[in-house]
Amino acid sequence: MAALLVLAGGALAFLDLSEDVAEGDTAAFDLAVLKALRLPGDPNSLVGPKWLHVAAADVTALGSITVLTLVVTLALALMLSLRRWSEALVVLVGAGGGVAISQGLKQLFGRERPDIVYRAVEAANPSFPSGHAMLSAVVFLTLGALAARFATLKRVKALALGAAVLLSLLVGASRIYLGVHWTSDVLAGWSLGAAWAMACWVAAWWWERRTGRRLDPGREGR
Repeated sequence: MAALLVLAGGALAFLDLSEDVAEGDTAAFDLAVLKALRLPGDPNSLVGPKWLHVAAADVTALGSITVLTLVVTLALALMLSLRRWSEALVVLVGAGGGVAISQGLKQLFGRERPDIVYRAVEAANPSFPSGHAMLSAVVFLTLGALAARFATLKRVKALALGAAVLLSLLVGASRIYLGVHWTSDVLAGWSLGAAWAMACWVAAWWWERRTGRRLDPGREGR
């Protein structure tokens, strides 16, 4: 039920945001947030101490294709070595589908990124939705949900899900702070990423229920 609520809420939020972006309703808000994160009269200078600038650049790399591909590859290797076929498929379909959806929507909307004077790091493709925000949500939420499923202690389940949400939020926030995405791009990325992750999770749950092949968390692959 929780997964279905996240799926529905994320999908509705994305549809609402995409409509507002297409009509230009978020432009003033997006620009106001961007300017608030720059020194007055100097759009090229970030607010905050130098260490925060460096930390933001480090955190934003967690949502890059390179880092997420490495994380997904290692996760798949672990699951396959344990013969967790269903979980491996969920991660693979979730990550691969997330990339395809993200790139397709970027080309569909073709939104321009913030002006180059605001950007603290380089970025190339269209802006909406944020690929870093979406893909980090997909990968980290999927892995967090899998870890929570097989944990026996409630505090470990909470830690797994909490860490996944925190990482996703930090990656998205870093994109806004570094000036490579509008706030609405990131909100849309979070919404769609969470919805897609939960869609994959619900599909896997439905398949297990249909086939009657529920996995035993305590079983080790042999």
